[in-house]
Amino acid sequence: MSKVRRATHAGSWYTNDGRELSSQLDEWLSKAQPSYSPARAIIAPHAGYVYCGACGGHAYRQIDPSNIKRIFILGPSHHVRLSGCALTETSHYQTPLYDLTIDQKRRELSSQLDEWLSKAQPSYSPARAIIAPHAGYVYCGACGGHAYRQIDPSNIKRIFILGPSHHVRLSGCALTETSHYQTPLYDLTIDQKINEELFATKAFEKMKMSTDEDEHSIEMHLPYIAKVMERRRGQFTIIPVLVGSLSADKEKLYGSIFSQYLADPENFFVISSDFCHWGQRFRYTFYDKSCGDIWQSIEALDKMGMDAIEQMDPAKFSHYLKEYENTICGRYPIGVLLSAIDALRRNGNGRRMSFKFMNYAQSSRCKKMSDSSVSYASGALLMQ
Repeated sequence: MSKVRRATHAGSWYTNDGRELSSQLDEWLSKAQPSYSPARAIIAPHAGYVYCGACGGHAYRQIDPSNIKRIFILGPSHHVRLSGCALTETSHYQTPLYDLTIDQKRRELSSQLDEWLSKAQPSYSPARAIIAPHAGYVYCGACGGHAYRQIDPSNIKRIFILGPSHHVRLSGCALTETSHYQTPLYDLTIDQKINEELFATKAFEKMKMSTDEDEHSIEMHLPYIAKVMERRRGQFTIIPVLVGSLSADKEKLYGSIFSQYLADPENFFVISSDFCHWGQRFRYTFYDKSCGDIWQSIEALDKMGMDAIEQMDPAKFSHYLKEYENTICGRYPIGVLLSAIDALRRNGNGRRMSFKFMNYAQSSRCKKMSDSSVSYASGALLMQ
């Protein structure tokens, strides 16, 4: 239901006649020059137009509306005491010309993320890496909150995001060629220096833009990253990595490459993965009837894999996948993380590492062979 803020100062601070107001604004704008255009921000007065309308025209004349989609308006509070900032709860602001629409999507997403994070406990914090799902938030947003709640953003400068490739065949890993990733909250900056270092190893391909934009396994983590890193906005970068279908040797290769970055406490790793995709539409219907209902069999199956991950044993996880063929879509990014941990262990650096899953969920509880579901799990890596 729409909720409109009335133009309560129209008729006193400025005219409430739309035609007269439009004419006044046109006149003030015409007398100004676009000498500092296209502006990205302006400072302009807010007194009655009879006093400051002409002055304001010089600021607004610098605006080129061609590519502007959103306008943030920051104004001081004159009538109530605030120790922070406040947002409107209305859907529209009324003017004598036409109503202006409030951007609700940004607030809605931010509110959703806040709610999911508030319901999780930082029981395994500060994490150095997480495994979290990448399905639609209606299915896995709450589960993902348990992983992202383990992040302490204080010292993080770089975030590596390893996501599986769903749409193109890759035998290795690929890096983005973009400079920024867009989110509804704010844009995230790609770390070009780290990309150059990774390209220098000759082990990474370049992602086509179409591949980059089609892939959801990385994008679904961006709003959560933007939210948990909000107070360090502009002080961190991201390194998105698209992971292909890797052989055991290549998992070790990439694990070795990323281990040096994992060792640095200023780096953080996000491993993107859903767990079992069960049902005829996924061509996977493993069912151990001794577990009970189908959904219970799926949970037992997933938790065997989660146990291998918690043991941080790449060989055990690989053996599990070969034996049960569980449809864990992020098995290769997980394999890279486990190989990176293994490389650090073999280097004998004295670090104590442990991994723990703190949440598990399913999109639905399957009871019939015609049902289907996808599983989600959130876990975190500690390094001391």
